[in-house]
This record gives sequence, structure tokens and C-alpha cells, in this order.
Amino acid sequence: MSLLRFLGLDHAARIDGPQEADSVRHIVEALDRMEPAAARHLARFAYILGRVARADLVISADEVRAMEGLVSERGHLPEAQAVVVVQIAKTQNLLLGETDGYLVTREFAASATRDDKVALLDCCFAVAAADGEITPTEDAELRLITSELGLEHDDFITARLAHRQAVPLLKSDDRR
Repeated sequence: MSLLRFLGLDHAARIDGPQEADSVRHIVEALDRMEPAAARHLARFAYILGRVARADLVISADEVRAMEGLVSERGHLPEAQAVVVVQIAKTQNLLLGETDGYLVTREFAASATRDDKVALLDCCFAVAAADGEITPTEDAELRLITSELGLEHDDFITARLAHRQAVPLLKSDDRR
């Protein structure tokens, strides 16, 4: 399976570069051996996390580390593979932007259970909160993702409250 197909984006233009290093080639081969449906699910998951990280047009190192940890944990991948998956998702987000973000999120929603969707939303909040503050732009993107996943406003509020330490308006409520 190609990496673009792995990401569910095989319609995107290919950019051929120099020969891959052996270590990267082994990681790619390991990802290619994943069951295709699981690989697509993980690729969409990572892409949506990247969408949240990119919402404020700055993908911080903290957000990247959070994405790598979540992809490794949820995808049951070694750290090296998670790093590659996140880098690909990050690059695809930068190249393809909002339109594909919407499409990928809808595809995830069509193939995911309600529990998968709620877990993804929580992970999206974790990425947005990774650098200490969920910006208004990230909050708006999280609202869009909630809607595109077919989740309710209550699901958004529950996930937001779980990460209230990074929401400026809710931080003041914690001090009372």
C-alpha cells in the first residue's frame, strides 16, 4: 500500500524525492503490512489531529509530541512509526488544507463507532491543549470537527471541560 493510499489521499499528487534511508524504508514497509482498514483508520486519525494542530497556522513542537504519543498509543505503533505517520499527516495538512480536512473527517465519521469519534475528539482537544492554551481558532476548529463527526454539542462540552486548564475562559473558573 502506498503512503498516500495509507493516508486515504491517493488522489493527491506524488512528490518523488531522493532515495529513502534504510531505517525509514523499514518503517514504511512495516506500515504497509498493516491491515488496510486499520491503516486507513489510523491515517485519518493522525490527519485530523494534524488539522487541529494546524488550525492556528502554527504546529508547535508540543503539539507534534502529543500527536506522536497519541498515534503511537492508539495505533499500537512503535515510536519511530508514529513519528513517520505524524510527519506525513502534518505534511499532507500543510499541502492540502481545509478541503481535505473536511473530507477526511467525514470519511473517519462514516467508518467509526460513536466511541471512536468521542475518543478522537478528546485526542483533538489534547493536541490543541498540548502547548498550554486552546486558542479561539483551535476552539472553532474543534467545534467544526465535532459537527463533522456527527457528535452533539454536549460531547464538545464534555471534551472541552476535560481540558479546561488550557481554555482561557475556563481557567478563571478553576481559581474560584
